[in-house]
Amino acid sequence: MPVATAGLALQPHMDPDARDKFLSGRYNIKVTSPTTDDNIAIAICAGVFGLTAMLLVFAWCNYNYRPIRAKNLTWTTLIYLSTVLWFLGNIPSNGHVRIVGAWSNCKLWIIWFRVFFCYVFATMCIVRFYALDRVFNQKKPFTVWSSLISGGAVIILNVTYCLVNQLISGSLTIEYVPLFEACNVTQEFRIAALTFMWIIWAAVGVLFFRLRNIQSTFNEFYESIAIFAVIIGLLIESTITNLYYVYYILEKRRRIQKTVVDMAAANLVIWLFIGYPVFMCIFRREKYEQQWLEKLAQDSPNHAFNNNNITNNGTSYAKMNDNFESTFYNDQRLGSMDMSTLDYNNGHHPFSNNSHPLNIESALNGEPIFDGNALPSAMRNNLHIQRPEMNPPVMFATAGYMGPNSNGRHVI
Repeated sequence: MPVATAGLALQPHMDPDARDKFLSGRYNIKVTSPTTDDNIAIAICAGVFGLTAMLLVFAWCNYNYRPIRAKNLTWTTLIYLSTVLWFLGNIPSNGHVRIVGAWSNCKLWIIWFRVFFCYVFATMCIVRFYALDRVFNQKKPFTVWSSLISGGAVIILNVTYCLVNQLISGSLTIEYVPLFEACNVTQEFRIAALTFMWIIWAAVGVLFFRLRNIQSTFNEFYESIAIFAVIIGLLIESTITNLYYVYYILEKRRRIQKTVVDMAAANLVIWLFIGYPVFMCIFRREKYEQQWLEKLAQDSPNHAFNNNNITNNGTSYAKMNDNFESTFYNDQRLGSMDMSTLDYNNGHHPFSNNSHPLNIESALNGEPIFDGNALPSAMRNNLHIQRPEMNPPVMFATAGYMGPNSNGRHVI
């Protein structure tokens, strides 16, 4: 009988054809060892990941394009890297290669690559949406420290879970079966892993719901719905595959299907995060950025101050007069403007010659957001404008947050 190396020991194994026949008869399925089709599937998946990498490289090369800067590229890139490592773990875990030599370290590939980075992908999505929730709903800054603490929590949570499974006996979780060149994954481990994943994405769903009322250029509610639908579909597919088709890795069609579905869902999430502003940067660069800035301007000075019930739970941008009316909103240049009638095709801009009192570029760079000389005279000495009470979050172009409008939606 031939032998194969597993770690430092020599282990017996079957000839591939004999293995396939034996397992086919034992489990009443068509067992197929890795073939050229598996290699083609891996190459196609790698190509899609390469295309997504090009998307991210383009986004970083155009980081100064403001709609792209607002998409939190750092976290999006980290999410992408987690999907790449997740895919790498899928290659041996889904049986696309012969499980011999280095590939036979089942716990390494399944726990520390497939499961760990799948969880990192999910928890990083939580952090990304939590940042929006913290800024726009909780009215608190998402600073560098917030980012580091969140990242640390993601690592600690996932490392703890995977370390526990690593230390548990392989007979209860995952172990290598050299005779069949296969990793045996217990049903209990599958159920625990899937349950934890459902819990994580349930938390993401709660954040999606909380983000529904953000009325700003940072609103990702519709993208969030699409992402949530994609992931729920993936979770349903994974649950059915792992619990009903227990030996799917032995069937060529099912293992290729599982890897391709995982790859498609992971990459689609990245494209939903940043695909739209990247495409706008390519095809409608100046026009889209102008429209984006106009919307940001509408959300900030003009609409934010058209509210007679402003509360004190956020940074005040303007003093209110005795009739509780904003002096900023009553300024003729802002109060009389109808931004819905702008002629973008003719390059019309309501604040020409960079005279807009809301300095968008400075806000994105974390600098004072108002040009004092462009403000109405009654506001030039207002410290709330020159020095907002709340420091701007590192990841977001905001300098303060107002209470909810009468329609219940939040504005920047």
